Amino acid sequence: MSEKKILIIDTDVASRNFIARNLAAQNYEVVQVGSGKEGLISAWRDRPDLIVIDPTIPDLRGEELASKLRQDARTANTPIVALSSDPSVMRIKSCLDAGYNEYITKSGQAVSNLNETIGRLLGITAATAKQGGLLIVFTSAKGGAGTSSLCANIAMNIFQSQPEARVAVVDMVLPIGSIGPLVGYEGKQNIVTVCDIPPLELSPDYFQKELTEMNLWKFSLLAGSPDPESSNHLNVARIWDVVAGVKSAFDYVLVDLGRSLSKISLPLIQHADLITLVVSTDVSSVSLTKILLEYLKNKGVRENGIYTILNRAIGLEGVSKPDAEKILGIPIKSAVPYLGSNFALANNQHQPYILKFPKETASFIFTEAAKEMTALAFKLRAE
Repeated sequence: MSEKKILIIDTDVASRNFIARNLAAQNYEVVQVGSGKEGLISAWRDRPDLIVIDPTIPDLRGEELASKLRQDARTANTPIVALSSDPSVMRIKSCLDAGYNEYITKSGQAVSNLNETIGRLLGITAATAKQGGLLIVFTSAKGGAGTSSLCANIAMNIFQSQPEARVAVVDMVLPIGSIGPLVGYEGKQNIVTVCDIPPLELSPDYFQKELTEMNLWKFSLLAGSPDPESSNHLNVARIWDVVAGVKSAFDYVLVDLGRSLSKISLPLIQHADLITLVVSTDVSSVSLTKILLEYLKNKGVRENGIYTILNRAIGLEGVSKPDAEKILGIPIKSAVPYLGSNFALANNQHQPYILKFPKETASFIFTEAAKEMTALAFKLRAE
């Protein structure tokens, strides 16, 4: 881990020292102050990478402190975390509105929550997100949209159109991964085990050698959690380290999030080169997707960075492409036709659709979608 500087602003000396020791043990450089005014001076002078504040400090209201930090160019974009003794809903809202990135209440879980939050907030920057291979995430607003099947098939089609490309798939569907069973993976390595490997061991060479190559699918796989119990032990603070490591070793990294929109997956979405949003044709799925789109826009996701796929593969019923576009307010980039039992047959036999049914319309659609998505991802990366 590269050394990062963290500023702690808290009048409680015992609490401040306890948090400082915890962070120092993780190789963070720690600066401590005991008042809001000292905190402002230190923040602007020492330029920390992240600031932890107890907003109940008496000399300068925590919300006012955050507002001042946000209004100054030196700290406008610095992550700010509230580690507070005030658990009230109103206080949480007022702090988040003032500019705090996260609000953690002091409790028995506070340290582990703080560690996860700091790891997540410091793990991804605009600069690091543009390093390595192109990152394409797959997500949906509702389960059963076929996100995992499309992710695997698009990944295979990327290789089909670019045989020289190195393609990897990372399964981040929680609590149980879904790509492994789909492609016939039987190994023991998965996202949980890899997140426990020391950072210095996760070199590009490690990922190139250790990720299992799914020969029929033409991509290397980092499988998802094998069961719910394992997912409870996922070291989420290491997620970006792992994704960045895979990106450093491959030209394309496709991450399957399923419908797992959370504090874990949101940073990946925000920093992806392209977001593939899968929509099934039932009315509830389209309506939920509309809500998800508005949420992502509020989180800074650009509309032109979203590639929408309407998936009618598993049923004839539901809204049409024009109706879905009218509800969503954005164009549908690609539409998968009804495939009857063929999609399930290919999945059950662990085969890419294009190999099982090479002359069907859907195979051509997957091929064209893969070409469009990679071209758009390249374009957006260059902007």
